[in-house]
Amino acid sequence: MSLNLQKPPEASSRVSPRPSLPTKPAWEHHYSLALVAVDVVALSMAAALAQLLRFGPVDSFLSVGGDLVGYPAVASSMVSVWLAVIALSGGYSPRVVGIGSEEFRRVFNAAVRFLALAAIVFYVTRLDVARGFVAGFIPTATVLTIVGRYWARKWLHRRRGQGRYLHRVVVVGTIEAATDLACHLQRSPYAGYSVVGACIPAPVEFLRVGEQQVPVLGLPGENALDALATVRADVLAIAGDSALAPGSLRAMAWDLEGTGIDLIVAPAVTDVAGPRIAIRPVAGVPLLHVEEPQLSGPARLFKECFDRSVAALALVVLSPLFLAISVAIRTSSPGGILFRQERVGRHGSRFTIRKFRTMVDSAEEDLAQLLHLNEHDGLLFKLRDDPRRTRVGYWLRRFSLDELPQLWHVVTGQMSLVGPRPPLPSEVERYGEDVRRRLLVKPGLTGLWQVSGRAELAWDETVRLDLYYVDNWSPALDYLILWKTGNAVLRGRGAY
Repeated sequence: MSLNLQKPPEASSRVSPRPSLPTKPAWEHHYSLALVAVDVVALSMAAALAQLLRFGPVDSFLSVGGDLVGYPAVASSMVSVWLAVIALSGGYSPRVVGIGSEEFRRVFNAAVRFLALAAIVFYVTRLDVARGFVAGFIPTATVLTIVGRYWARKWLHRRRGQGRYLHRVVVVGTIEAATDLACHLQRSPYAGYSVVGACIPAPVEFLRVGEQQVPVLGLPGENALDALATVRADVLAIAGDSALAPGSLRAMAWDLEGTGIDLIVAPAVTDVAGPRIAIRPVAGVPLLHVEEPQLSGPARLFKECFDRSVAALALVVLSPLFLAISVAIRTSSPGGILFRQERVGRHGSRFTIRKFRTMVDSAEEDLAQLLHLNEHDGLLFKLRDDPRRTRVGYWLRRFSLDELPQLWHVVTGQMSLVGPRPPLPSEVERYGEDVRRRLLVKPGLTGLWQVSGRAELAWDETVRLDLYYVDNWSPALDYLILWKTGNAVLRGRGAY
């Protein structure tokens, strides 16, 4: 994407006063201070634990220039320096806290920088700091800081779910682009963006965004600043630049200088994750470069090895649970222990999937009589109170225990731990060309669809999540999904 950033003649001669714009929301400052407090507690706990493990309950001292300094003072100095390194690494920036992996990456990078700084300082000053203390403090502090940040984030997400701690956003663009961007922001409420107004080149009173009606406050170029003042918004989001006159974006940036209001630009490329995007300035024009998805190479080989080894270990560790479930199925209803069904894997290859049986033995034959009761849109069949389900099957599905035999398919290479949902051949026959991209990777035991609501998701949203995974896969994304799967399984949301 390229933007013409030449200032229009009329912008340079602007004489109308700038409207009284809102300032940064106070909650951002308060939350940043809360993060500092969380980090102080985490680092102090790590220092106390390291001192206790290394020296026990007795007092311990370090010789500094012939004077004895207690290790609590040494620990306090290290905690202060660590906090400064986090701040210099951008770990308290409102732009990264609360969503995404960037916050955790910066905190981890700060830990690495602190380690390097400590090693240099100890070497240059020849401080004989106990190695056991340092070895206990740094990894413990890193883990506790990240855990503390995680719980702070969950607290923030709960508040945002209650409609608090939100950024108020005015969206600017064509009616199609503005609606699409508003829908994306609405789809991720935990990101903290609430669309409260729109400026579009259309004579309508409201912009329809799902079930919400967003008031239209004027035209994109002429009324954007007035719209910010009217609804007290602190974010101006530009959905592409096709609705703006040449130079308007740069003029808006100048007008917002010193206000603290964020100006964000959403390119026409959607559902592409940050690691695949790079901004490359060419002759003063910022060009958006999109890298190809990682569908092969060393990273995929590592994923293959990781998946198979973890699945093999899980099969061994969970073998007593497998036995208990098998006995429960066998004694609760007539029929086999495992349910077998043909599914489609990578590149359209077919395999027979195995799950613990959760329905009566004649479930497949009875399906035709229930199709008219389908509660799901698109190509999937889902029925919340399916009469074919057994009593044991209810609990197996409630906690996704019926999926465990698929670990064997991961070991044999037919599936992955994380990936798109394994589809039926009848579903694949009705796939459009874009949906077929789901078959470029192996189906997964879990995936974005599972940690985002499973059966409660609409078909289009399921497809979008699967395609997002295919196009933006990374090891970090896999680890994040595996982490969230535990919470999704325990909550049982969308599992029926």
